[in-house]
Amino acid sequence: YVIVGHSERRQLFGETDAMVAAKAAAAIAGGLRPIVCVGEPREVREHGGADDYVVGQLKASLANVSPPESLVIGYEPVWAIGTGIAATPDAAQAMSQVIRRELGIIYGPEAASRVPIVYGGSVNPANIASFAEQPDVDGGLVGGASLKPDDFVRIVETVARLKAT
Repeated sequence: YVIVGHSERRQLFGETDAMVAAKAAAAIAGGLRPIVCVGEPREVREHGGADDYVVGQLKASLANVSPPESLVIGYEPVWAIGTGIAATPDAAQAMSQVIRRELGIIYGPEAASRVPIVYGGSVNPANIASFAEQPDVDGGLVGGASLKPDDFVRIVETVARLKAT
């Protein structure tokens, strides 16, 4: 697995959606599985444009990227990364549903159903269950909590337990 399109790379290094698409295609060609990150900044969410923003990022970041079975999509609302403020589980589900619907347009509904969508943005042992219980959230993209072994193990065990049913 390799993360491409993380918001910090986009913001700090000016990575464009076209660059993300090229990296994702190269990762697949090299036998890696890209986790393609998308997510909106706070001001976009506050002005009601989150869905359009994320769909635009997704479409451009997946331009000519196939096969879809090689992908993982990471939904990381930019305003939640490293802030300790997570999106609500309902908001994560709603955006994951938007992402899955767009994947269906790009790759077809059957292929879209097989692309994992993971939520990232201040995931921790206390909140991961509420995200993993959502039907379109297939797991977590864990940041800071991965640096704490006990927390990370609890996150993995929680997701494994919930998604095994």
